Amino acid sequence: MPNSLRKIGAISLFVSDLATARAFYHAVFEAATIYEDAESAVMGFDNVMINLLKISEAPALISPAKVATQVDGVRCQFSIFVDNVDDVCSRLEGLGITLLTQPQNREWGKRTATFEDPDGHNWEVAHDL
Repeated sequence: MPNSLRKIGAISLFVSDLATARAFYHAVFEAATIYEDAESAVMGFDNVMINLLKISEAPALISPAKVATQVDGVRCQFSIFVDNVDDVCSRLEGLGITLLTQPQNREWGKRTATFEDPDGHNWEVAHDL
């Protein structure tokens, strides 16, 4: 496979309230807004952009696929490797974020915990044991 097909440049997340989502990504990930208009806010991570797109605009982007609702359940999880899961979880809880799973050691050699953004997108933080 050509190397260029392994470089993820952006991930679009469909959000119900753009201002709330943008504030969450600023507070939790300390991500800077690198582009913004009335329908989206693109947040800069180290090596990928997260495009927060109003759910009303999503059909035009993904048609003929259908936009799922939050009640349909989680279809993916984003993982971020951190230095210390417990420290990150303390910070998240200090921001008022409820953890979905508490820090735990996994059989595959990672310590992990999970939380979700305001639209139910699932995030995992992990470090090597």
